[in-house]
Formats: sequence, structure tokens, C-alpha cells
Amino acid sequence: MDRHISFESLHNFRDLGGYRTADGRHRVRPGRLFRADSLGKLNPGTPDWDRFLSLGIRTVLDLRHPWEADRRGRVPADDSFAYHNLSIEHRPYDQAAQTPDVAPGPYLAERYLEVAEDGTKEIRAALERVAGTNDPLVFHCASGKDLTGQLAALILGLLDVPEHTIIEDFSLTELATPALLADWRTRNGGRSPAWPGFARAPESVMRLYLQSFRAHYGSMEAYVSQALGLDAQALTDTLRANLLEPLPTTWPEPAFRRATPADAPALVRLRDTAALWQLARGIAQWLPGEKTEAHFRQVMRDGEVWLAYAGDHLAGGWELWWTDPAAWGPRPPDAGYIHRLMTVPHTAPPGTGRVLLAEAESRITAEGRPYARLDCLSTNPRLRRYYESAGYTVVGEQPAKDGGTGSPYGVTLLEKRLA
Repeated sequence: MDRHISFESLHNFRDLGGYRTADGRHRVRPGRLFRADSLGKLNPGTPDWDRFLSLGIRTVLDLRHPWEADRRGRVPADDSFAYHNLSIEHRPYDQAAQTPDVAPGPYLAERYLEVAEDGTKEIRAALERVAGTNDPLVFHCASGKDLTGQLAALILGLLDVPEHTIIEDFSLTELATPALLADWRTRNGGRSPAWPGFARAPESVMRLYLQSFRAHYGSMEAYVSQALGLDAQALTDTLRANLLEPLPTTWPEPAFRRATPADAPALVRLRDTAALWQLARGIAQWLPGEKTEAHFRQVMRDGEVWLAYAGDHLAGGWELWWTDPAAWGPRPPDAGYIHRLMTVPHTAPPGTGRVLLAEAESRITAEGRPYARLDCLSTNPRLRRYYESAGYTVVGEQPAKDGGTGSPYGVTLLEKRLA
């Protein structure tokens, strides 16, 4: 499941469903709470409008300034939903005009803290709207990043979603950044913003904001009670009753198919999503944008790429190589080499990674090769332990693997003898 819902005119419309609570027993209900970029880009009579209405949304919260909504357009009126303009930002600022020396983390974290301080009346009203409905609701600003990201962080925190997931959710705007930038250039005669950080959502921004927020208020519950004047316990109880559900006890059986060149965009998005998941957890192994569609198409020519599905939804994928001289050197044809084992965060069934490994191993066995081999960064002991628990044994180290980036790196080599 791609958390972004596909629209032609909207680039950052997302379902917050599927995020798990810290105790691991509940998740946010899918199809109940959405975040978005400006819904003023929707037009009645278009496929986008039909798709929006099909979500059953009954409440729209527009977090922009009234003058901004008037200038850039509001969501078209419809009897199926109520519209509320709650401008939580009181000190406007121009991100696009910032100079390149302005670091996104400190700059945006400070702006976000101003919003938390100034917008208490509107933030309180927004939380009351979210807690006061059992029907689908969407909140949005211009890009679906800053004001929307702050409200999403507050709601998810009150739902007891872990901080690293909140950071990850914020950073998913990175997947929409190219389209948001293209929109800005179209509105501004083809110019580019002066600030390289415009429309970007690096995890460092939300991480620093949450640190500053805690230092200032103590906790989200303390902010709700002291700054917003609400009964924090009553609010969290209502939010959790309305928006959480137990984790499913049954999941669809996995299905697999070999990827084709037409799947390359989905594979890039899957890898970039996994990279953002890692970065939010302090794992600097993958970076978004490192692997292009051309990479996956080349692997399809030289080896194999596979996709896994849970029902109708993409659950993961992996690459299968038949040689890997960069890590393993010249070898006889006695193994398959598993690379880029990826699962869809939060929505793939539990244990999907192991299922993908087993399927890859069965494919290697079908080719008559007795070994499955893989490598992981020497600086990632967590991943090494994961593969060891799946039956892989460390057989060596490659201190200077050249992965084609021009910057060699050290990897641990792991191997498994297949039955």
C-alpha cells in the first residue's frame, strides 16, 4: 500500500491509517484520517473530484491563512462535507525566499514552535473537530507539509504512535517534493525557489521540533491541558476510541510475481519509502533517490526482481542476482545473491520480510544452486542480527565494496546453505 493516494492535481494526499501504537496492539484505522496539500486544486467534474468524494470525507479542515485560501482557492463546496478554515499560523513567513545558508532543521523547528504558541485557539478547535466525528476527515495546508505535519504529529502523539513513526510520517513529503516544486515553478514563471530547502521534509526537521516541543511543554498531553485548556485524558480517550482499532488477526496469503520494466517506478518508490523509514530510526544505510528506474531495469536484464502482494496491495520486493563480484569476488555458479529486500512499512503483514527471504531462497533452489548469499553494512548490527536469526551465517567481511557510487564501503558477508 502506497500511503499516498494518487491524484492528478494533488501530490501529498495521504491516509494516516495503519500506523501502530507503541504497545503494538492497535493501529490507526485506515480510511478515517487523511492529510493533504491544498484541496483548492480540485475541480468538480474531474476524476480527481470523483476520487476525493469516493473517500466519504465529511469534514475538511483548511489550516491556511484566510487570505491564502482566498488567493489560492478553497476546496469546492459540496453537500457531502463541511468546510472549516482554522488558520493555526499567525506569523507568516516566506520559505521560498530564504537564502541557501539557512538550515532547514533549526529554521523550520523554530517556526513550528511559534505556531504551537500562537495558534492555540485554532489547534484546540481542530482537535475538537477530529475528536468529535466518527466519519472520515481530512486536514490540509498548501503543501501538506508544515502546518499539516504539525497537526498530524500532535494527533499521532496523542494516539500513542511512537516518535520515530511520527518523524517518518513527516518525511514522507519527500516523495512529493519534485511535484510540489514543479507546481511552484509553474506559478512563478519557471523560476526556482531561492531556498534549497523549499518543499523538502528531512527527518531532522521533525526530530528537532519534537525535541524543542518537549523542552518547552514537557509532553503533548501537557500542551493540550496547559496551552490548549482541554482535558487531555478525555481528549486522548476519545481520539483513541474513534481512531484506533486492534491489529488484524488474519492477513491475505502472499502472492509473488516477477517484476517487469513497467514496475520500475513502483520499485523506486518502494525503496525510497524504506529509506525514509530507516532514516527516521537513525539508520543511515539508504537514502532516497539513490536508485533510479534505470537501476531496476538493469537488474531485470542481468538478474531478477520480484514483487510480493498481500491481497491487492504491494507488500514488498527484492532483487535476485546470479553473480556479485563487487562483494563476493569471482565465484562458481553455486549461489543466488539477495539484494534490496524491501517491505512496505506499517501495512505489510507481520513477518513479510521472512516470507520474502523464503521465497527468494526457493527461487535459488529451483535454479539448482545450494547457497543463498547477501551482505549488509558492517555498521548495521541490527540488520546482521535479523539475517542471522533467519539462518544466515557470517562468513567474512568486504571492507571496500564498490557499489557503483564511487565511495567504497564495508559490508558483512552472510551465507545460508539451502536444503
